[in-house]
Amino acid sequence: MRLPDAALVERAKVVDYLLNAAHRYGASKARFFAQFGFRVGAWEDLALVLREHGRQNEVVRVKQTGFGPRYEVEGELTAPDGRRPRICTVWQLDEGQPAPRLITAYPLEAKQ
Repeated sequence: MRLPDAALVERAKVVDYLLNAAHRYGASKARFFAQFGFRVGAWEDLALVLREHGRQNEVVRVKQTGFGPRYEVEGELTAPDGRRPRICTVWQLDEGQPAPRLITAYPLEAKQ
């Protein structure tokens, strides 16, 4: 199973969380994404590749929540510097909504 083309990546999720080096929980993620060339000033670049990540890789886990199903997708992400780090993106399909929205993204351990 893959996510639909209409999967949503909101500006606030990228700018205020994933690329925010001062965020209590997002700072380590911001450092991770920055090392591959992602920047707040070009937040759309990260939003685009996160959406593509969700559409091009298989869902590896589905969890039911009180808000709707939550999907975890694992695979490579195409970075601005040309590298392809492995990440997990987490998406939630809220009840009554037509498409899942990005909840978080984080690095996966490198394969040995």
